[in-house]
Amino acid sequence: MEFKEKLIAVRRALGLSQTDMAKRLGVSFSTVNRLENGHFGPNYETAAKVNALYEEIVAGNQMIAMPAFSVSKSGDVSADVSAIVEASKRDAVRAINIALLRRNHLIGKRIDEEILSTRANDYGKSIIKKLSAFLTEKFGSGFDKSSLYTYVRFYRLFPNIFQTLSGNSFLSWSHYALLIRVDSDVARPYYEKEALASGWSVRDLQRAIHSQYYERLLSTQSGGLPALPQGIAPSKDPLEYVKNPFVAEFLGLPNPERPDETELEQAIIDHLAQFLLEMGKGYAFVARQKRIHTEKKDYYVDLVFYNYFLRCFVLVDLKAKKIEHQDVGQMDMYVRMYDERIKGADDNPTLGILLCAETDEDIARYSVLKGNEQIFAAKYKTYMPDETELRNEIERQKAIFLLTRKDEND
Repeated sequence: MEFKEKLIAVRRALGLSQTDMAKRLGVSFSTVNRLENGHFGPNYETAAKVNALYEEIVAGNQMIAMPAFSVSKSGDVSADVSAIVEASKRDAVRAINIALLRRNHLIGKRIDEEILSTRANDYGKSIIKKLSAFLTEKFGSGFDKSSLYTYVRFYRLFPNIFQTLSGNSFLSWSHYALLIRVDSDVARPYYEKEALASGWSVRDLQRAIHSQYYERLLSTQSGGLPALPQGIAPSKDPLEYVKNPFVAEFLGLPNPERPDETELEQAIIDHLAQFLLEMGKGYAFVARQKRIHTEKKDYYVDLVFYNYFLRCFVLVDLKAKKIEHQDVGQMDMYVRMYDERIKGADDNPTLGILLCAETDEDIARYSVLKGNEQIFAAKYKTYMPDETELRNEIERQKAIFLLTRKDEND
């Protein structure tokens, strides 16, 4: 591992900014910045300090096993050695992350069991204040009162994390720092397991939580609970792969209040990776303006995707206006055509999603959306609403979605 990579890994493991790392090493901010960018090498003293921190972090974690990678022999020595170096880097980063998680967990456990659980509230706060001052003076940043309480919450919310997860199944500390802010005991494990199963970055997880990803799933709106991702056995329920409302603040539309359908479609293509992330797990892009040919005429579907968990095509029709009954009838026809003329024998029935500027109660109750298991309507928003607005919109869309479900007497 090169020095700059080791420095970055250690700094991130300790949760320090470049400024705080500079203070820890006794150098300037610009020195840390230039070292991390590889502009020059460290002097002996700085290298010794970083190496000592690295060894301390790794050695302090007794749960880390020997590297699991093996030496391949492809006939290309350069490629094989490069693979060894890359695997070593991954193991080093993983080891540092696990050590940091274990440190924070143990600190939280110690404080919770020895201070908060056995002391009067005010006295406990006083002790934590003194402990924070002591640790900060001795070790530097990362031990202010807020951080110590964060470690306690980490321990309380994930008390058995090291018994239930393997070495390759831990998220980063930055992920867990976001997860412990989620109050819902139902949504939190969903986000954790989804982040693990889907490989969400910290930014992806942050957006999912902020946009209330879990609450927007139709499966939660229908009164059920999404199955927690298991990796090898994903859910087959379409409601776990469709959200309402659909938040697309990333599109960067020139006129977000009144986009036309062509602008909306082009913006989606231009931001396809982000759109797929918002669509959810298992989606792959298939086509734009997909032609369906019949003996009478040609029809064109705005966007076509394939979900490899559901093993079916998903048609998306964009409507830059309030949904109308003609839109539902058109999507119903597209789905039927796709099932008959395009989908393969091994594919499950095609799904259709109408992304529209506004949904409608009458359309939900009286159109072919009622009781339909293949067609869904979802409202899109071209900006990220604040928490209250989004929560209210979710409740409104939930009420409209429930109108499309079959009544018990039907």
